[in-house]
Amino acid sequence: MKKLRGFEIAKGWEDKGINLPERKTAHSAGYDVEAAEDIVIPKFKKGIKPTLIPTGLKAYCQEDECYLLLNRSSGPKKGFILANSVGLIDSDYYGNPDNDGHFMFAYFNCSDHDIEVKKGDVIGQVVFTKYLIVDNDNATGKREGGFGSTDKKNK
Repeated sequence: MKKLRGFEIAKGWEDKGINLPERKTAHSAGYDVEAAEDIVIPKFKKGIKPTLIPTGLKAYCQEDECYLLLNRSSGPKKGFILANSVGLIDSDYYGNPDNDGHFMFAYFNCSDHDIEVKKGDVIGQVVFTKYLIVDNDNATGKREGGFGSTDKKNK
């Protein structure tokens, strides 16, 4: 059977007790994703960079699909704000040579105190979706790396 879309443990995380994401109800769009390790998200101050929370996961999908990293509805109430509002991950990120397609959530903490995230805490959700391209699209570039690699010049 051909694999359509799903989650796998990323290389280097196989023996870390990572749980594959699950939907909680039959009509949920999002798969709940857990933190792969304990981490502290410092309270926001000017000039601070977002905190990357590892998941220990990679995801695969069809060539005309991508997946979105989204905040949980309770995230902002707790002070979690995704640094890029929505993370969009292309199908060719899967298995890339830089990091095997390991995806992470980038968060800012807008509360008045540091937030401790424990391994196994649900930190966000993933939604798979199709995308459309325009007439006369002629993209031919190939992914050459992992996180942020589409900013690099593709051949």
